[in-house]
Amino acid sequence: MAPKPKAKATSATTAAISIEDLFTNLNRHIQRSEYEQAVKVSDQLLAAAPGDEDAIRCKVVALVKADCIDEALAAIKKASVDLSFFKAYCLYRQNKLAEALQSLKGKEGSTESMLLESQILYRLGKMGASVDIYQKLPKSTIDSLEINLVAGLVSAGRTSEVQGTLDSLRVKATSSFELAYNTACSLIEREKYKEAEQLLLSARRIGQETLMEENLADDDVEIELAPIAVQIAYVQQILGNTQEAVASYTDLIKRNFADESSLAVAVNNLIAIKGPKDVSDGLRKLDKLIEKSDGPEKFQLARGLDLKLSQKQREAIYTNRVLLLLHSNKMDQARELVGALPGIFPGSLMPVLLQAAVHVRENKAAKAEEILGQYADKFPDRSKVILLSRAQVAAAAGHPQIAADSLAKIPDIQHKPATVATIVSLKERAGDIDGADAVFDSAVKWWSNAMTEDNKLNTIMQEAAAFKLRHGRKEEAAHLYEQLVKSHGSIEALVGLIQTAAYGDIEKAEAYEKQLKPLPGLKAIDVDSLEKTSGAKNTEKGPNGGATETYEAKSKDKAKKKRKRKPKYPKGFDPTNPGPPPDPERWLPKRERSSYRPKRKDKRAAQIRGSQGAVAKEAASSSDTKSNQPANPKGASQNAGAVQSKGSSKSSRKKLRK
Repeated sequence: MAPKPKAKATSATTAAISIEDLFTNLNRHIQRSEYEQAVKVSDQLLAAAPGDEDAIRCKVVALVKADCIDEALAAIKKASVDLSFFKAYCLYRQNKLAEALQSLKGKEGSTESMLLESQILYRLGKMGASVDIYQKLPKSTIDSLEINLVAGLVSAGRTSEVQGTLDSLRVKATSSFELAYNTACSLIEREKYKEAEQLLLSARRIGQETLMEENLADDDVEIELAPIAVQIAYVQQILGNTQEAVASYTDLIKRNFADESSLAVAVNNLIAIKGPKDVSDGLRKLDKLIEKSDGPEKFQLARGLDLKLSQKQREAIYTNRVLLLLHSNKMDQARELVGALPGIFPGSLMPVLLQAAVHVRENKAAKAEEILGQYADKFPDRSKVILLSRAQVAAAAGHPQIAADSLAKIPDIQHKPATVATIVSLKERAGDIDGADAVFDSAVKWWSNAMTEDNKLNTIMQEAAAFKLRHGRKEEAAHLYEQLVKSHGSIEALVGLIQTAAYGDIEKAEAYEKQLKPLPGLKAIDVDSLEKTSGAKNTEKGPNGGATETYEAKSKDKAKKKRKRKPKYPKGFDPTNPGPPPDPERWLPKRERSSYRPKRKDKRAAQIRGSQGAVAKEAASSSDTKSNQPANPKGASQNAGAVQSKGSSKSSRKKLRK
């Protein structure tokens, strides 16, 4: 009975040694990035020591590194320790962003949790909140914080803060190629394309030097710098260097040395440049980017591009596909795709605009106007682009009143001179003169109270007065002209006031006429005597007549001075010995010339040998065929051809006999 306890002590020692060896093997696999082997060793550790926290963490991290996200979530659910951060990260990788944020609650204090939360908010489109978290992070504990911070500022639309952020961090934009690229993107958003192009070229040069120092292969270097190449091509496209941009996009697509997102952007931009020129090729390329599925979302981008591209980039890809379908008259496919877009981009204006475009393509402009009007009424704070589109559709469809009403609902541009002129013109076309007059009155009142440096009151009042005068509202026009003369001293307004007053009050018009400055050169002209004349008389002797004779004399002198040039003869031609004259009928067809003689028929072809009865029958048959020839021109040509072939065969036989 004594050996039994010894056996137990020996097995415990063996187990302890095996666990240490397993942890050593686990560490070696992790250092070598052999994550599948690390998962197997972790399972062995958990079998030997169930509930070991280090083994569980190593297994979860190895599964995440191996892109086995579902298996990692399953391991987290079975674990007895708190792994909420890893759970949030796995949910983030699965694009379950709301659940990921929920899992992070209570973990906001750590640096890792703050970084993950900012990334989740960034993908949710909440750029401002993401940037705020980045700005709270301790700068000393995070490497290259400025790169992500600048990227967040650009995505949040706060590009004006980029330079100030770099100054506060005491970092230059060219300190790394990633930071130079992000800073160039901020310049693009601010429409400083020349500066952005120079910074992008610097980013590519810095990137090549940095990556070559890391001993990367040439192909890997091109893949890493592909986003910079695509952005340079985009800037060239914006600056009008279309050929260079097309060459860059085409080279990137053909060589295929780029990541999936850069290739997708290059394909989309190339299609945008070509437009409707090559619809079939564009649809074929976009079909590789957009996949149709049986799930709740009928359409999705291929190869995980939904997670790699921003919402703006994804909207551009779907929009171009819809437009190409409309250009190719594939209305069923266009309707199906447009119907799925509100679920893919909730809250976006793009699906509504594309739906209206489909109705316009189907000649249903009224339906498009109705859809756009309903959306504008439902979301007035986002209705500017919608109302502009509705005005354009209505104006093109011949509905000027609807177009004018749509423009009048946009407060930002309602009183600008161009908008006022457009609304007035549309209302005039619709016959609403009172409405057009009210638009002018409202614009005059608004600019009278506007406290801006670039005040357009003078322009608006001038046009309003001209409109009122044109439509018979002389008193209101005179009042506006009088205000312009008193406030601005405008000569044009004074002329308009004189014209307006001349309709009813001549004395007032003459009084205003005296304020006009006399034109230079009119002092020696008697205007009264000029008005009494009946007009200029056509006299033979006068200054004009003399001028005509002089001109004719000069033209005759010029005609006399012209010298005759020697005619140019063909090469080798002797004008002293020209030879026989050319045939005057040389340009006529041969059959129409006087010297034409038709070919004689061969009489020997009609000789027939044989018995007497055979001759009679063949003669009768030949007479029948001759009588039938004029009725069938095709048959005549066939017979003639047959005869010609027989003649050629006889002549060949004669040559052989010789």
